[in-house]
Amino acid sequence: MVTSSFPTFVAVFALITLQVGTQDSFMAAVYEHAVILPNRTKTPVSQEDALNLMNKNIDILERAIKQAAEQGARIIVTPEDALYGWEFTRETVFPYLEDIPDPQVNWIPCQDSHRFGHTPVQARLSCLAKNNSIYVLANLGDKKPCNSRHSACPPNGYFQYNTNVVYNPEGKLVARYHKYHLYSEPQFDVPEKPELVTFNTTFGRFGIFTCFDILFYDPAVTLVKDFHVDTILFPTAWMNVLPLLTAIEFHSAWAMGMGVNLLAANIHRVSLNMTGSGIYTPNGSKVYHYDMKTESGKLLLSEVDSHPLSSLAHPTAVNWSAYATTIKPFPVQKSTFRGFISRDEFNFTELFENAGNLTVCQKELCCHLSYRMLQKEENEVYVLGAFTGLHGRRKREYWQVCTMLKCKTTNLTTCGRPVETASTRFEMFSLSGTFGTKYVFPEVLLTEIHLSPGKFEVLKDGRLVNKNGSSGPILTVSLFGRWYTKDSFYSSSGTSNSAITYLLIFILLMIIALQNIVLV
Repeated sequence: MVTSSFPTFVAVFALITLQVGTQDSFMAAVYEHAVILPNRTKTPVSQEDALNLMNKNIDILERAIKQAAEQGARIIVTPEDALYGWEFTRETVFPYLEDIPDPQVNWIPCQDSHRFGHTPVQARLSCLAKNNSIYVLANLGDKKPCNSRHSACPPNGYFQYNTNVVYNPEGKLVARYHKYHLYSEPQFDVPEKPELVTFNTTFGRFGIFTCFDILFYDPAVTLVKDFHVDTILFPTAWMNVLPLLTAIEFHSAWAMGMGVNLLAANIHRVSLNMTGSGIYTPNGSKVYHYDMKTESGKLLLSEVDSHPLSSLAHPTAVNWSAYATTIKPFPVQKSTFRGFISRDEFNFTELFENAGNLTVCQKELCCHLSYRMLQKEENEVYVLGAFTGLHGRRKREYWQVCTMLKCKTTNLTTCGRPVETASTRFEMFSLSGTFGTKYVFPEVLLTEIHLSPGKFEVLKDGRLVNKNGSSGPILTVSLFGRWYTKDSFYSSSGTSNSAITYLLIFILLMIIALQNIVLV
């Protein structure tokens, strides 16, 4: 396992030497798991009861792991929270936790289960990898003792982390990652800093992060940009949010935008809009699953390139604003209007005609659309929208979004609300924007929440265009940009802007106080 202390130039050297004699492709697997949840309780269960529940879930994962291995899979990813769910306090989750050591200890739990205390879950996962000769990623909870007299140590004397582990085909622990960007997870602690975890195989270099991490620079972008991973292992418990953030939509777009494979395994919980797993590549989705009708899990397998960037016919980086900044804005057919996607206020303009060229702007971002519909449905309205700014209620992440989307009804006040079906097909579309960031993710989502692999592409000048004939009925066509350096807590040193501000204010107040003392 490689962590953030590993120098980048060494990582690049290791990557070059590793590729000698490596395999060009491999079979990958992800499993969408319908987790068996514990009964709700305000008091902790016994460690025995916690283990019984986890074993019930592992029984299901075991069948998926065996099936994947029998079909030639070299690696399988299982979801976040797959062993015990997510509704916990710090106290009620504690019986489910184990002490997970640093992989540098050179440990095969299957052969030495008591070396680090009571670790039956780690031992069983290790044996599943070993007995099936496959890499296995699983998500569980890690507990780390700390000095309760230290100010940062929680009252129970333990740090508790949402943790991914990877075991190799010999059952050896080869990677451990503590989730950094928690999302409504009071049972877990945030690590001191983002961990940059990688491991090497004969079929490529792998990086790891979890769920909400994918929306941030560290660790997600850094693993690709500085550590040159080929494939990301991505366990998640993702709640789908239309129109821009369904799991299959955004995860496939992230793989395309970053130029890597992404193996995404989601929880299956229809009542919470949790579904959507897939095996994604820079060229689009290889296989995906989205199912809001059944309560069943699903195993997905696909062959993928070991080194996807070197496999691309044209790996040249996209200049996302090249086209949009060289053309004059198209004339506005009618005035723009404001509408909301979630809590973000967009500027919209309607697609009145069967074909046309439109521009809509918000502050520094202008979005350009050229389009031609096969036939404009009378009961369907589409708009072009632009948003640039800090996202949502928290106002922490800076987004830049250009989107063409179907409104929920013909009433323009419904534009931006979730909608799942459409009938209008487009013979041609070309979407671009004057993005201030180079991190842009191209999304195309079709009716009934389907992807459109092979039917669109991104040109080097930043245009998202259709190809190979007319599209299926479209819900959204979007360019989703993340301007990380404008995040409200971002700085290159890893310290939040707000924290720095508070520190400067504190220093200023201290100076004023000292001056007053001197004057007295």
